[in-house]
Amino acid sequence: MSAAASHRSRLRLIVIQTLVFSLLATLGARLYYLQVVSGERYQGKAASQSVREIVVQPQRGLIVDAMGRPLVTNRLIWVVSIDRTLIGKMSAADRTELLARTSDAIEVPVEKIAAKLLLCGDTGAVAGQCWNGSPYQPVPVAQDVKEGAALRILEQPEDFPGVVVDRQSVRQYPSPYGINAAHLLGYLSPITKDELESAEDSGDSSVNGASVVGRAGVEKEYDEWLRGQPGYDQVAVDSKGRVREDVSGLEAQPGDTLVTSIDAKVQSVVEEQLANMIATQRQTRDPVTKRNFEADSGAAVVMEAKTGRIVAMASQPTYDPSVWVGGITDKQLARLYSEAAGTPLLARSFQGQFAPGSTWKPFMTVGALTHGYSPSTVLPCSSAVQIGNRAFHNHESAAYGPITFARALEVSCNTFFFQVGMHFWQTLGSDPDDAKAKDPLVEQAERFGFGERTGVDLPGEASGRVADRKWKRKYYESMKGYYCGIAHKPQDTGPKGTSDFVYKFAREFCVEGWKYKISDAANFAIGQGDTIVTPLQLARGYAAISNGGTLWEPRVGKAIVSPEGKVIREIEPKKERKLKIPASVLSYLDEALQGVALRGTMNWKLQGFPLDKVRIRAKTGSAEVYGKQSTGWVASYTKDYVVVMMMSQGGTGSGSTGAGVRAIWEALYGVDGDQVDPGKATIPGVTPPAQLPTFGDDGSILPPARAKGGDQ
Repeated sequence: MSAAASHRSRLRLIVIQTLVFSLLATLGARLYYLQVVSGERYQGKAASQSVREIVVQPQRGLIVDAMGRPLVTNRLIWVVSIDRTLIGKMSAADRTELLARTSDAIEVPVEKIAAKLLLCGDTGAVAGQCWNGSPYQPVPVAQDVKEGAALRILEQPEDFPGVVVDRQSVRQYPSPYGINAAHLLGYLSPITKDELESAEDSGDSSVNGASVVGRAGVEKEYDEWLRGQPGYDQVAVDSKGRVREDVSGLEAQPGDTLVTSIDAKVQSVVEEQLANMIATQRQTRDPVTKRNFEADSGAAVVMEAKTGRIVAMASQPTYDPSVWVGGITDKQLARLYSEAAGTPLLARSFQGQFAPGSTWKPFMTVGALTHGYSPSTVLPCSSAVQIGNRAFHNHESAAYGPITFARALEVSCNTFFFQVGMHFWQTLGSDPDDAKAKDPLVEQAERFGFGERTGVDLPGEASGRVADRKWKRKYYESMKGYYCGIAHKPQDTGPKGTSDFVYKFAREFCVEGWKYKISDAANFAIGQGDTIVTPLQLARGYAAISNGGTLWEPRVGKAIVSPEGKVIREIEPKKERKLKIPASVLSYLDEALQGVALRGTMNWKLQGFPLDKVRIRAKTGSAEVYGKQSTGWVASYTKDYVVVMMMSQGGTGSGSTGAGVRAIWEALYGVDGDQVDPGKATIPGVTPPAQLPTFGDDGSILPPARAKGGDQ
């Protein structure tokens, strides 16, 4: 090798050595910077990446009755969740194996687990199954897991990386005295994506992706008080998602307790009697249709006459509220909405709307006696009244001769009230096209709150309908296209075609469906035609008659009490308005309705009842419905309570519900045969307590204390 070649080789080595030393120096400087200069900061970041935040759901507040009896409580269940972040880092094979192993342990199909792990908005996500919470929060995939399965996962964490097991509370229904009260209490279901986003936008931290919220009844109405405030646990986990230690936490705050005005003992009696009356009528022959009564649904309300508070309220058909706990199946949900099953989810007591029949007549009496008629007025109660080309009949075409308003109420004379309705139509609005004509009967019905929601603290209330001239015109405008479409075509007489009645009605409606005729006024006066009410509206109206003319907004809630037993808010009855009805008119009506119980249409169901000691006022009603059997009503009251019961397709009012109404009155006042024993009354002291239950420091709830001699 020449000297020149040797020199070049040494130069190459020097260059290479220089490069190597430079790289080592750079690497050393970088390591010094990362480990010494920035070591503390990166150590914190590394630690934070191994910390998981777990939401701790709060225990929902209790719901109790007026005596402190629990109506809704909570029970602890095992919940299995999966950490999406961790399993997202696994290989496809490991993830599949983990889901299969978890599926086998908790007995939930892999497909269902996978569906729950999808974020709402992701491709393939199904509303109601997907996860709408934080993507970094463990997703619940199974609730109410068997304890053995939960313990297996807890004891073998290496086999279930990323699977979290904890205990959470869910709703439980103690059912004191066997009550159901599903429509009053309501139910819960998971929060929706839109609801969660709305809560986040408004700064509401009381809900999260795993929250359940009230959907009906008082669960929904008082949800913000009942739901509580979630807590958060921060835990350190290893690379396999196993918890190494607790880092920090914020305790969940349990929800407040709702005290209601419901009395479980009375509720039990009301539910039992309503169910019994329906069962009885289904075994009873209808003399009109020559078949058994359908008795497809019914409702009952017991209200404090002086305050509007709800003491008991029942609807049939009903459902088991616990069906919602832990998630409802598609089959179960379909049944709740099924018409074939009677739409059990519908609360007939405040969402059902029915023609009131003759229970409407007391309100018409007030309208008449304050607009020209007097207690001494006498009108003929003939078997029928001819209106146009049609005869309008009394029930069973009975005739009672010349009678007063009081007697007309006792025997429920339709033809008497037909004449009253016709009189006002003839004197104030005989032009059927005049939608602005005055009608004292319509005005009086509206003053009693019909045609509007009562304002009860239960969501989804129906408003009913006062079918006056304005309503008829609006209805015509909305339906003329449909009925004129039928009328302008030849009648379809096939098996699924148009009936003669409907075809004739369509032709008449298309030509003059907006006209408020004298027959409309006559029907309005007896609670027939297109006027409809809810059982709760009717109860409120009768309460106003009982208490001297005060119309209350009904209330179920009575107070909000903190978990520590402190009263946060008392829910006072709200007076909507005072009706301007002369005391003499109310007194006359009160005596007339006593006559219904003593010698009128309700008397045969009150034989032997001590009416001299418990002075029941009552009105029966039977409303005709096209294509169906009659709707039966009994509306009754004393100075303390209002009791209303109705049955769809049950026949006459007293015949279908009279015995049940009597049994409720017997329970309320402690009636045994012809004797009254207040000590046997369902509510101690006969009337509801003014005081709230006593909440002890140990979590106990005691009945309200009563002053000596009663507190009412």
